[in-house]
Amino acid sequence: SSNTPTIPRSELIEGMPDDMASRFLITHFFNPPRYLQLLEVVSSSEVDNSTVERFCSFAHERLGKKVILCKDTPGFIGNRLGIFFVQRSLKATLDLGLSVEQADAMLGRPIGVPKTAVFGLMDLVGIDLIPHVMSSMLEHLDPSDPLHQIAGTGGDLIDQMIAEGYTGRKGKGGFYRLNTENGGRVKEARDLKTGEYAPADRRAGFPSAKLGKQGISKLLECSDKGSSFVAEVLLETLAYAASIVPEVSDDIYAIDSAMRVGYNWKKGPFEMIDAIGASSVVERLEDSGSEVPAFLRMGSKKGSFYSMEDGEILRLCPDGSFVPVDRP
Repeated sequence: SSNTPTIPRSELIEGMPDDMASRFLITHFFNPPRYLQLLEVVSSSEVDNSTVERFCSFAHERLGKKVILCKDTPGFIGNRLGIFFVQRSLKATLDLGLSVEQADAMLGRPIGVPKTAVFGLMDLVGIDLIPHVMSSMLEHLDPSDPLHQIAGTGGDLIDQMIAEGYTGRKGKGGFYRLNTENGGRVKEARDLKTGEYAPADRRAGFPSAKLGKQGISKLLECSDKGSSFVAEVLLETLAYAASIVPEVSDDIYAIDSAMRVGYNWKKGPFEMIDAIGASSVVERLEDSGSEVPAFLRMGSKKGSFYSMEDGEILRLCPDGSFVPVDRP
């Protein structure tokens, strides 16, 4: 098996003997695997179902993993959506002239995302990995994919940071760093324009950030700059999630689970859409001139992506039907 996060299985088995290919899986453990439960598994028709079932049972029962079966597409599920979210956030931050603290304060806890949000997350993962992951994604994604439209934003900034050794927590620091001069421990943030560091603003959030406790819809209804920033990033991310169904999976619960378990989001994208209101998401996207994916329109017409029937959770399928959520 391979732990690759982006290279398609079909590419890895080129030239591989049939006997080996029939036993070859993608087993993408989310990093750090000691703490993160998500394990994305990619198989194919030439692999016997019993092989896949045996491995998934082992991973679930012995390793304690949340196993998500993915289709053989670039970035699988978690990184396909997570990379778009990060790249879209970076673009909006630079376009609106926000600081890294302001961006993370709005795209973290107020919307149910860990406080590392975007820039803290890049520091954690490793800034030097970003160009490699993006290059692989763009090489394998169809040119019509929306990620191509925002790719390259902040590229010069990232390249400069890598050249200076600011690769994140494993290096001298990244968008944040810990200044230990004179025996102190001061958290500093990087100015995206000058590259200089200054003590991080711990109260960088806009007033709308506090409304996140009442739900994302309340935050979006606010009229300050922070709310507009969140709306720009989040709504396009949710639209992107809808646009990759059924390409990455026809099971929206699997997509939601991947983001909850792999990125520690409190709600997956389709759960977020239901919390905001599918019709409201469609209306907001139309007002901003953004494209509305067909599956998102379907969810709006149905009223939601999830429903309850006789105490059972049902999920919307690409064919318009509702089927019970499979919860092992």
